[in-house]
Amino acid sequence: MTAESNEFVITRTFDAPRNLVWAAWTDVKHLKEWFGPKGFKIIACDMDLRKGGEFHYGMQSPDGFTMWGKWTFREINPPKELVVVTSFSDKDRGITRHPGSATWPLETLSRTTFTEKDGKTILTVHWTALNANETERNTFDGAHDGMKMGFTGTFEQFDAFLAKTQGK
Repeated sequence: MTAESNEFVITRTFDAPRNLVWAAWTDVKHLKEWFGPKGFKIIACDMDLRKGGEFHYGMQSPDGFTMWGKWTFREINPPKELVVVTSFSDKDRGITRHPGSATWPLETLSRTTFTEKDGKTILTVHWTALNANETERNTFDGAHDGMKMGFTGTFEQFDAFLAKTQGK
């Protein structure tokens, strides 16, 4: 990864085979069902899953707040690894500041790995600030507890989606 900021790492094991977890993480029809913070709904999304392609999405909170984001794919190694540049966006795919933080980095880099063990999938996200100044790196580094909470809620939704998909 990069030495620009302290790396945020979160791991979760899902009771699903790696190919299913990969598909649910990289197929837009699945992402629409579970992706995003708890309580948010996806209002628009499209994906071009290729190096240099993008996943662009809009989501809305229960109180009607809308925000946009995008991933730009750097590396795609199915079903083992996905490396993306993540940024907040507008509906026209422009890069924008975090809607709640003027000092959040414009871009971050995440590497998600998918490891299968005993029919389950260990998913690990490694995340750092990218091309960030010192203030932005400090903001990112200081947000790790909130990021853990956010990912935990998202992973709960993802786990429920995988269980439903498998009829559990």
